[in-house]
Amino acid sequence: MFVDRARIYVKSGKGGNGAVTFRRDPYVPNGGPDGGDGGKGGSIVFLADRNLRTLLDFKYRKKYEAESGQNGMSRNKFGKDGKDLVIKVPCGTMVIDEETGKIMKDLVEDGESFVAVRGGKGGRGNVHFKSSIRQAPNFAEAGGEARERAVILELKLLADVGLVGFPNVGKSSLLKEATKAEPKIANYHFTTIDPNLGVVSLYGESFVMADIAGIIEGASEGAGMGFKFLKHIERTKVLIHVVDVSGSEGRDPKEDFDKINRELAAYSDKVANKPQIVAANKIDELELMTEDPKYIEFRDYVNAKGFDCYPIAAPLGEGVKELLSAALIKLREVEKEPVQEPDPADYFDFEADQNDPDWNKINCGYDEEAGVYTLEGRQLTKIFNSTNFFDMGSLRYLYKYIEKNGAIEELKELGLKEGDIISINGYEMEFWDE
Repeated sequence: MFVDRARIYVKSGKGGNGAVTFRRDPYVPNGGPDGGDGGKGGSIVFLADRNLRTLLDFKYRKKYEAESGQNGMSRNKFGKDGKDLVIKVPCGTMVIDEETGKIMKDLVEDGESFVAVRGGKGGRGNVHFKSSIRQAPNFAEAGGEARERAVILELKLLADVGLVGFPNVGKSSLLKEATKAEPKIANYHFTTIDPNLGVVSLYGESFVMADIAGIIEGASEGAGMGFKFLKHIERTKVLIHVVDVSGSEGRDPKEDFDKINRELAAYSDKVANKPQIVAANKIDELELMTEDPKYIEFRDYVNAKGFDCYPIAAPLGEGVKELLSAALIKLREVEKEPVQEPDPADYFDFEADQNDPDWNKINCGYDEEAGVYTLEGRQLTKIFNSTNFFDMGSLRYLYKYIEKNGAIEELKELGLKEGDIISINGYEMEFWDE
């Protein structure tokens, strides 16, 4: 089964908590704090692997979670880092952030990788909080939170030349003759329900050819299998437009040619403007072959639109080498052109994602129903989780952070007075102004 799109959920590992321990060696009075740092959480890494051809594995497994870091230990021992989780995908897979719709990475080359979700940092042990006035800190830092997101995996075939055209015009037969591949061939529509690939060897050179399954009128709007077929054309460099010049299906070859090009243009200008060669297939079914008026009329029509036309009889191999030679020449021309850089606006902003400007922001509010003032924030949550509520120094550290960020003044503007209740993550504290 060829699966080319999947939605999965990924989550990094949480950072380990710092340790709250004190040196207890015999004959060493006042040993002091010796709590080690927690290990960092594992990250989610995507890796392109040329040995994979489909996203089938992701059809059955939807959730992926990296290992969390180990908590710190006594004697300044660091906790073990969580292992990164490496997720292998086929070359040609785009990883898209579902929330923003932005492309996180387009994994084209074998071995290419990137970190999609970074693991939480390890928390600092209590040894880091020792000072001249705080000789025995009874608190440590909590590990960094795990991060999670839903991503879309979308596979687009990596091929140099793509075969396009209506169903049953002979694309599979051409692929078989040109590459010795073994696609399913039969005399009915949609014999090919998934793209097929083959390698063309010609004059000591080679290129990859893909049979893009039959496109129908309305495909750009999702008719038939619509986008499932069209998206695989995006990465090809040259198109061979296969047309049944004999009209064996009862259709006009010129109308077929125009309809397919309209669908390509409706889907994407980039696709519509790709170099295109026309293969007038089933020439053997015309009485006069290349001298037949039906072929001549079609050839002249295509030439007038600026396209080269090559008569072929794919199953017999007639004209196929000439067609492939033309495709190779076009391919050489395209490869000499400068590579067009992608629009940065289409790509996910990792720097903004990692350096959240709201990390230290504290949101202040008042819950009228509960009659309490509320504080929320990402860094606040981390410090709150690190707080030892039985230790005055730890509580003072939490309060100083809240005060330093202006939250106390903001709550006072909302009406906070002595004796009122402040709620942080469901924990309620009575406020007394110092």
